[in-house]
Amino acid sequence: MNLILGTIVVFGSVIAGYVLSHGNLAALWQPYELIIICGAAFGAFIIANPMSVIKKTFSGSMSLIGGSKYNKQIYMDLLTLMFGIFQKARKEGLMAIEDDIEDPDSSALFNEYPKVIKDHHIRDFITDYLRIIVGGNMNPFELEGLMDLELDNHHHEAAAVPTAITRVSDGLPGFGIVAAVLGIVITMGSLGGPAEEIGAHVGAALVGTLLGILFAYGTVGPMANQLEARNADEAGFYQVLKVCLMANVNGYSPQICVEFGRKAMPSGLRPSFSDMETHLKDHK
Repeated sequence: MNLILGTIVVFGSVIAGYVLSHGNLAALWQPYELIIICGAAFGAFIIANPMSVIKKTFSGSMSLIGGSKYNKQIYMDLLTLMFGIFQKARKEGLMAIEDDIEDPDSSALFNEYPKVIKDHHIRDFITDYLRIIVGGNMNPFELEGLMDLELDNHHHEAAAVPTAITRVSDGLPGFGIVAAVLGIVITMGSLGGPAEEIGAHVGAALVGTLLGILFAYGTVGPMANQLEARNADEAGFYQVLKVCLMANVNGYSPQICVEFGRKAMPSGLRPSFSDMETHLKDHK
């Protein structure tokens, strides 16, 4: 929603200011300049990035239309799921959760929280480390180091998308200049003609510079920043998950494990202790 609203505000403000200063709106419509700028930027984007990053960039950009999925509800679902798993393992033994972690899609415990398990990265992270915990062959320090290694790799891969978009943003003003220079070349070929024709060519060339700068700072650059913020939201979510798992490995009760996770939540989403306790009681 912010992407759509922000884009409307950016372009609406620019166009409104131009029209109110008695500018001719039709003069801004230069499709050939758009082809040069957008086509060259897209081509450079393809050259600079592997296909995996290109695919993730398009899917990530489309996700900006909606809000972040890491809201208070999914955090509450995660903590409640962790509590249920730890409680079951504590009462019935670690082997009692083996069927749940081997086939989470058929687990009543996991399926109670579809927002959590529909993300296969989150589901795999939970089940993989629960398998290791059930196996009991790794000490807490080694397990935490393995988690940190996996999360570092995951976040590094996720950062490739906003980095790629930022580089496109950095290049757009340059491609705007390319379009402007080509417009001047056309203008030079019209010297000696009517002044109106020369003026139209110069105006079209300047629109190329305008569009390159406007796209860079008005849409593409902010999109990269928003994707970085989404990556930070994801990193915070995994941190909560890691804290819960490590608290369990270190022998704390399910209630305390969840409290560790609650404390690791972003302050703007964190429920109070009493709210969390009431929520857990309602889902026992």
